[in-house]
Amino acid sequence: MASGKRSIDIVIGLSAVVIAVTAGEPRVLTVDRPPSGGASARRSTGRLAALPAGPFDPVGHRTLELGLRSWVGEQTRLPLGYVEQLYTFADLGRAGGAHDPAARMVSIGYLALTREAAPSGDSGAQWQNWYRYFPWEDGRRGQPAIVASVIEPRLAAWAAETRNAEERTRREQRVRTTFGLAPIRWDEERVLERYELLYEAGLVAEARRDRGLAPGPAAAPLGEAMVMDHRRILATAMSRLRGKLKYRPVVFELMPSTFTLLQLQQTIEALAGMALHKQNFRRLVEQGGLVERTGEWERGTGGRPAERFRFRREVLVERPAPGVRLPIPRRIALSASG
Repeated sequence: MASGKRSIDIVIGLSAVVIAVTAGEPRVLTVDRPPSGGASARRSTGRLAALPAGPFDPVGHRTLELGLRSWVGEQTRLPLGYVEQLYTFADLGRAGGAHDPAARMVSIGYLALTREAAPSGDSGAQWQNWYRYFPWEDGRRGQPAIVASVIEPRLAAWAAETRNAEERTRREQRVRTTFGLAPIRWDEERVLERYELLYEAGLVAEARRDRGLAPGPAAAPLGEAMVMDHRRILATAMSRLRGKLKYRPVVFELMPSTFTLLQLQQTIEALAGMALHKQNFRRLVEQGGLVERTGEWERGTGGRPAERFRFRREVLVERPAPGVRLPIPRRIALSASG
């Protein structure tokens, strides 16, 4: 007997956030796709970056992860190393905008860590600095100017626009907590919360697109938009990775077999989006048993030779949570050269 309810097609997709750090910069692997989602997006003539993704084939893919690896390989010609399941994204209208709920696309996101290699294929695959999508997250040289000049006043206006005093207070507190405004400390792991707040306030391009609205008046853009909800997926991966640095040695998945401590510090700073005190960092890493000396030295850097280290894998069985336990300070520039 018919229930009278309209049927909705459900598609299971697989999305990959593939991360590398190259020359001290965090990089995410993207592919080209036409804009999608809502009438305003379809009017756009530009192309937006997307994460490697594709549908899950229940017959051809033995597991979800193998399906993901297959799609990334097909689109970029790059093999994946470390992979972990990230989150399941299933918001209504995520494929076609909030006003196009005829199909429900559920995407299972994965975080993958690798070392950068040149992609190929016909998908326009390329590596991008992840801060082009989240410029407010890069505090390695102090608080980015966009926070004080653009984000704070726009969020203050959003908080003040409600006539409900209780709701206004809630919004103001949320802004202070999420963006670490004085006296609250900046929390580097709240990448997704910050993006969600900007989305709710209608300050990122995807918010207007998903609501079927025309682009807003010309103003300083808050990072580059991505197709569908791929910027939200990337924010989720950034939050996960920043948190995981502290209790798992995942950073070494991004390092060569041997490295200097400066290279290791710059990699962590790139991911965390803030500077670390050089001497404190080296002391904590060595005392934590995460690395061991190789007896090799790197020369030709323009300064004194730098000793090379390797990841000490024995730490995986010696400690239950062998991460880089660092006292990460508020976003101030403390690192020294050398």
